[in-house]
Amino acid sequence: MEVPSWFKVVGTIALIWNLLGVLAFVGQMMITSEMIAALPDAEQALYASTPLWAKAAFAGAFGSLLLILKNTLATPILACSLAGVLLQMFHSFFISKSLEVYGPGSAVMPVMVILLASYLVWLARKAQRQGWSS
Repeated sequence: MEVPSWFKVVGTIALIWNLLGVLAFVGQMMITSEMIAALPDAEQALYASTPLWAKAAFAGAFGSLLLILKNTLATPILACSLAGVLLQMFHSFFISKSLEVYGPGSAVMPVMVILLASYLVWLARKAQRQGWSS
């Protein structure tokens, strides 16, 4: 079956979005103790209490690449990415209480991340059902 022209465009945008997440992860890993010490105490506590697993962001980029390549493995990889995003946001909102530190406006980006990760899982499943991926 012929794949719609928008599919590759959406996959490419998703890959760029998820690569930005990878860059954010790399940026967090490169933060020095001096940089953390310059932050307000509440933000220092957030950095100290956030485990590495709550920062990782590689499955979304890999799943998006598989989506562009029309590979059916995109579905389980993007589902794992969504699970990781949900765990990360649960930790951020309810365990580390980042909303208390940054305020309610800080919820906008995490909600966008959840929505986009959910959309990508839906799109990968749709691609399989429509015969766009193999």
